[in-house]
Amino acid sequence: MPELPEVETVRQGLAKWVAGRRIASVEVRHPRAVRRHLLGADHFADALAGRMVVDVCRRGKYLWLPLDSGDAVLGHLGMSGQLLMQPATVADEAHLRVRFTFDDGGPQLRFVDQRTFGGLSYSEGGAELPAEIAHIARDPMDPLFSDAEFVAALRRKRTEVKRALLDQTLISGVGNIYADEALWRAQLHWARATDALTKPAVGRLLGHVRDVLSEALVAGGTSFDALYVNVNGESGYFDRSLNAYGREGEPCPRCGTPMRREPFMNRSSFSCPRCQPRPRRGISPASRSGVGRGRPGCSSTDDSLASEPDNRDLTLRGSPRWASDR
Repeated sequence: MPELPEVETVRQGLAKWVAGRRIASVEVRHPRAVRRHLLGADHFADALAGRMVVDVCRRGKYLWLPLDSGDAVLGHLGMSGQLLMQPATVADEAHLRVRFTFDDGGPQLRFVDQRTFGGLSYSEGGAELPAEIAHIARDPMDPLFSDAEFVAALRRKRTEVKRALLDQTLISGVGNIYADEALWRAQLHWARATDALTKPAVGRLLGHVRDVLSEALVAGGTSFDALYVNVNGESGYFDRSLNAYGREGEPCPRCGTPMRREPFMNRSSFSCPRCQPRPRRGISPASRSGVGRGRPGCSSTDDSLASEPDNRDLTLRGSPRWASDR
């Protein structure tokens, strides 16, 4: 599923092509593409005809197009959704679901979705922020994102650190790929207990999350197949820079140990067994409920063990910033 860098790449492309243009018509070619618009495909199309697109905005993995009416078009790419700008003379894509034409006769906006897990909807009064996504947290690239609030909220949780990174109500835009990459740089195993991490450790992890997202954005995102492309149909190339994700059995770029793959939430997590050792204790039922936390005689995780990455002498390949970030 596209994560922040991919969705932001699409947002930037759309902003250049559709902001300030007036919608002439909307053609819904597959009703599932607008299934979240409960009033139906015809109402969706009629409500948008004649409206001007004011801007293109993003919150986490969601996009929305504010309109001059104060409403908005809300979109999510799902697993395979694409928002493409195409001249009217270009043949329809095999999985074209929704077509927007504009009154200037210029390039069309086409929503293409092979698996139809993504979709578009009409959000009344949603120009500033659609109510449907108001529960989603800001992402770490947002100037209004609060580092202090994030650090405190993550440490209050009773879960594994990777689960926390994927919690879109805590921090948005981070998915499986970039969580693995940030954890590799921070030298933390995905199962580390969040409530046992120190503030400095969480702060360093957040810094790595930002670095990974920023670098991936410069590369146009990560494309493993033809399903993710930008508005011009071009793939991202951050897959060439991945240190952890998808590298099972390959040498760790930091120490040379073969990378491992572990099952995680019906997906996979990739990490280095040496740089990212499994925690000595998992998330116990007592820890989840808060029972016995910090009380004498009860099992708890020592902050000094859980908050810092492994400090063994590692043979480093080159000297990236994160190599010595201990």
